[in-house]
Amino acid sequence: MFKSFLNEFKKFAMRGNVIDMAVGIIIGAAFGKIVDSLVKDIIMPPVGLLIGSMDFSNLFFVLKDIPGHSGSYASLAQAVEAGATTLNVGNFLNAIISFTIVAFAVFILIKGINKVEGSIVKKEAAAPKTKKCPYCCEDIPLAATRCPHCTSALEEGKSAAVSAAPKKRGRKAGTAAD
Repeated sequence: MFKSFLNEFKKFAMRGNVIDMAVGIIIGAAFGKIVDSLVKDIIMPPVGLLIGSMDFSNLFFVLKDIPGHSGSYASLAQAVEAGATTLNVGNFLNAIISFTIVAFAVFILIKGINKVEGSIVKKEAAAPKTKKCPYCCEDIPLAATRCPHCTSALEEGKSAAVSAAPKKRGRKAGTAAD
């Protein structure tokens, strides 16, 4: 029982999708570190400077101070070290900005991939490789002179428009439905 479970797990883990997902997670984690550095080290210092020399990572509120302490804390690290309970608003703002940057980067990446895939699909759609049999409506190769499904002889001059619209059967010529 354990051996079959292990074999099933190994089969699952070696699928191409699982390996691709693992590579994506590893690259995503590294990308997350880059975005964190971008937010903390590049974006937030100028923003903090614009709004009054404020370091967002030190934007916090003391919810419960330790007994016997009076005054305020100079930094979040000092408050945490003292044992105060804090509400870390600045860290949350940094996380929101990081998320927004990552989401925008992923959006740009997906948009580029969709554009490339769209152009590939258009190229493939431009040159059809099959046609429809005008008698049985099955797909057949373009060069076929006889349908392999219904064995009807195909005329050389039949256009794709004729093959796309199958013959109507069971109606008399000259009726209102024609």
